[in-house]
Amino acid sequence: MSGGGQTSDPLSVLAAGVLAAARAHSDLIATAESCTGGLVSAALTSVPGSSDVFDRGFVTYTNTAKSEMLGVPFWMIEKHGAVSEEVARSMAGGALTHSNATLAVAVTGIAGPGGGSVDKPVGLVHFAAGRRDLPMRHQCMAFGDLGREEVRRRSVECALLMLRALA
Repeated sequence: MSGGGQTSDPLSVLAAGVLAAARAHSDLIATAESCTGGLVSAALTSVPGSSDVFDRGFVTYTNTAKSEMLGVPFWMIEKHGAVSEEVARSMAGGALTHSNATLAVAVTGIAGPGGGSVDKPVGLVHFAAGRRDLPMRHQCMAFGDLGREEVRRRSVECALLMLRALA
């Protein structure tokens, strides 16, 4: 049975841990999201007291938004595609450049059900996370065709784990 009405949602618990670690190191967090549509930011800001650690979130669903809001070069998107290591790294770097954050994570992928190809199937997601004082980290996950919501949920979890590893 539950005690005190507290939620034990794994993403909320993980987000609280990320915020606590960032707070302990006086970090501010920014997110740059495409396929998750702001769900990483939502997970972080669902934790009471997150406002002292979470700076801002960029939801850059279109290529134009990635370029305008984060400074991702159009040539990079054209050459590598929006779902690529290069674009994920550029998104995270742009989140750091265009915010007060010291720590950022970016997510770009194909949640489905459509939009996949042989080279970039549904469930392919690229992540990048970095600090102002460390090299950018990249991770690529092939979640498979688990359904849109499950790909997005797993993407949020992966993004939070990357932030926790850097905080």
